Formats: sequence, structure tokens, C-alpha cells
Amino acid sequence: MALKLADYKTDVHNDWCPGCGDFGIVNALQMALAEMGIERDKATIFSGIGCSGKTSHFINTYGVHTLHGRVLTFAQGGKLANPEMTVVAVGGDGDGLGIGAGHFVAAGRRNVDMTYIIFDNGVYGLTKGQASPTLKLGEKTKSLPSPNTNYNVNPIGLAVASGFTFVARGYSYDVRHLKDLIIKAVRHKGLSFLDVLQPCPTYNDINTRDWYAGVDLAEESMERHARIYKLEDTHYEYRVHYDDETEDNEKMSQAMIKSLEWGNKIPIGIFYQNELISEYSTRLIDKIPNYLENPPSKQKISENGLSTTDVSSILDSLRV
Repeated sequence: MALKLADYKTDVHNDWCPGCGDFGIVNALQMALAEMGIERDKATIFSGIGCSGKTSHFINTYGVHTLHGRVLTFAQGGKLANPEMTVVAVGGDGDGLGIGAGHFVAAGRRNVDMTYIIFDNGVYGLTKGQASPTLKLGEKTKSLPSPNTNYNVNPIGLAVASGFTFVARGYSYDVRHLKDLIIKAVRHKGLSFLDVLQPCPTYNDINTRDWYAGVDLAEESMERHARIYKLEDTHYEYRVHYDDETEDNEKMSQAMIKSLEWGNKIPIGIFYQNELISEYSTRLIDKIPNYLENPPSKQKISENGLSTTDVSSILDSLRV
């Protein structure tokens, strides 16, 4: 029987603040899973710490609520243990780009076939609104005693530089567009990153829903326009078509430059995609030829309470 959107929802009470962009992201993720028809026992949501960390409780698939900054390590381990599993990791901008920044960069080197979504609102919403790594230098949100003294991280630029092979940005209040981006990210063969801009109505009083809608740009002599615009509406070409270093460098440079747009014009959509780079499981096959046929999740590790693991070959390799 075909699964419906309701099948991916849970009865867990959601205590996010009214108007939080997290609702839109969860709805888009549920819609994407339903549209792709992914069986609930074939998908796992890994989440970190913060408001976004509760996501794994609200989606009716397998869920793993992990540690602060470590969601990518758990998620990569889960995918490598069971290559047939659809793995989506989620976390906040503080979780993933603060304490988790080292794992973010390291993950790009591997190109594991999974998706990482960052809920990006510029503040630590669960711990009273401190400046997160994506808040701009000099900005002062309502809970900061003084303007932010640190320069911000560029999530899109960092992902491209680190080696993510699918890099995109969405907006939480454009749920259908976000749903489409999630589907493309999950279907991409390699490591996908999706930075999702989402207002925090409680602590970030700068980048509000009205701000993204361009309400403050309205003047008598100028028609108001939304800050958000879609890259696909500009005929932006993000895909690397040939196994050619020159083209790849050009597409990465283009994505870097485009990611710096902010202020009155903020692009969303796919910035960069390269499916010609080898996915991590294919690299493992060179060392473990039967990896896909006999991954760790299918191996028998105990019987009658006793280990069935044979380490004799490892001991032989260490013999001198």
C-alpha cells in the first residue's frame, strides 16, 4: 500500500515557538519522503542538539538523536553500516558550524551518499539566542548585550570548499520549493548539503519573515520586492557535466561568488552539483570487494550470547 504524507507524521508533542521556520523544514522533509515513496524502515533521520535536534522525534521513520556537533559522524556511520538506508542528518547552524565545523569539513572529503540539512537562523535558539556562527559581524539581535564581534561562516562556500558534491539553499517559508530541493538532494549520488534559512521569531529580530519578504524595502518610489529569489529563474547552471577539472573549478568558483550575495538579494536553489566524483562506497569496494553484498548491518555478530566475529585474519596481518 502506498504511503501518504500522514504516515510520516508522529503524535509527539511539538513545542517549537509559533512561527518558527523549523515547522516548514519538517513539513518539507515529510512531504519529500512521501513523494519519493521511501519506506519508513528504509529511512533514518539523525539529529543533533538544539531546537532542530527534536526533528527525529517528529518524523515517523527510524530516528537517532545524537550529540552536540557530532550528527555527521553518527549519520555517516549509519550509512556505511547499511548502504541501503536513506540517511538524512539535520542540525542547527550552531550545532553544525560551531562545535561541529571540523566534522563538517571532514565529511566533505569522503562523499558518503547521504544528505545533511542545516536549520540556519543565526542564533542559538534553545539557549536564549546567543550569536551563532552564521550571524553577521556587527549585528545585534534582541538577546545580545552588544553587537556580534565575530565574522560569520559562509555555509555554502564552506561546503563547496570542503568537497560536498551537492550544495543548495532553501527557505523554510517556501515549503514546496524546499521539498523539491530535499528530493534532489536525497537522490544525488554523493554527499548533499542543504542550508535552510529560517526565521527565529523569538530571538532573531533582524532576519524575520517580514525581512525576508522585503517589507523594509518598501518606499514610495520603489515597489517592494522579496529578498529571496530562485537561482533557477535566472538560468543559473550549477551542474558539472564533464570529468574535467577546469569545468569543476569554474562551477565551484561560480557557486562561491553567488553564495556571497546577501542583503537586498538572497539566492536560493542549487549552487553546485557534481555526480562524477566517486561516492565513498565505491572507494570501499576497492578494499572490500563484497562490501555492498555483505555490509556490517547484515553481518552476524553473535550467537547464543557469544561473539561470532572472526579476527584471525587481522591477527595474521599483525604477525611478525
